[in-house]
Amino acid sequence: MKVLSRVFRGKFVAGLKRAFRKGKLVFPGSLRTLSQEQAFRSFLRPLFRQDWVVYAKRPFGGPQHVLQYLARYTHRVAISNHRLLDFTGGQVTFRWKDYAHGNKKRKMTLTADEFLRRFLLHTLPRSFVRIRSFGFLANRRRAALLPLCQQLLGTNPRPRAATPPATQAGPPAAWLCPRCGAPMVIIERLTAQQIRWESSRSRGFVDTS
Repeated sequence: MKVLSRVFRGKFVAGLKRAFRKGKLVFPGSLRTLSQEQAFRSFLRPLFRQDWVVYAKRPFGGPQHVLQYLARYTHRVAISNHRLLDFTGGQVTFRWKDYAHGNKKRKMTLTADEFLRRFLLHTLPRSFVRIRSFGFLANRRRAALLPLCQQLLGTNPRPRAATPPATQAGPPAAWLCPRCGAPMVIIERLTAQQIRWESSRSRGFVDTS
């Protein structure tokens, strides 16, 4: 761990020097004197005279473990309903897990205002979303990269048909083709009796000779 501490210290200070040369560091207020190169170097020099504390832990067991961990937080709220025990006289009682003492289940009672304050701490700021598409599916680059991916894969999807205005009669484009994304068109409607007959024939229960 001591070797890792020294390596991290060297790389961190080297990164500071590199950012200083490129003018990416800002020194407001009382730190303004550090904008001078000599003062900045004098500030960095004592950093090598003391050991840095570097904390490292074992990595996750693999991608599957990471997905299982993150999946618990993508569609859940701050507290589930089954943990809410009582609401009486403006007081909210709920169950919580004490991780510091062997994951023991305990009860806590808060005023309604304090409970709402803590709950809203878990609300995402405006324009933030829990799940974001990444890579070629990212919103900003999907329009340009997705056709390129389809071209490289040798596919030639049909352009998606525009949704007809509400005044025009026609089947709604509710079902989309899983391959090309275009709306599927109804070519035939089967009665319940025809569906049962087709199903029986596919399983070999109907003599079609």
